[in-house]
Amino acid sequence: DIVDTAVAAGSFNTLAAALEAADLIETLKGEGPFTVFAPTDAAFAALPEGTLDNLLKPENKATLQGILTYHVLPGKVMSADIAGQTLAPTTVQGTSVAIDATDGVKVKGANVVTADIEASNGVIHVIDAVILPE
Repeated sequence: DIVDTAVAAGSFNTLAAALEAADLIETLKGEGPFTVFAPTDAAFAALPEGTLDNLLKPENKATLQGILTYHVLPGKVMSADIAGQTLAPTTVQGTSVAIDATDGVKVKGANVVTADIEASNGVIHVIDAVILPE
């Protein structure tokens, strides 16, 4: 599934820890399908100092859930499905995210660096930055 695939890749330890802190592991192990824009450990490390530590605190669980579910689309969207388009699909978090697939794929300014990693319950697209809802 999406969680096991990301953990096995080895460059998503921070994402896995954040999903656990937000109680979203079981959700992303669910039936799906889901499309996950997965920030690498380096993407999380690029956040302003202290941001991640603050988000991982139990009292900020709802905020963390909102940020993480903003990285997830319902359904399975492969890069070929959106090639050449600009769109703003609604995320699991409930707001839309800007996607520009006219020259590579950018998700709200983050670059998709590896696309179409298939999992049993969806697909992962690796991004180089953490995206934040408005």
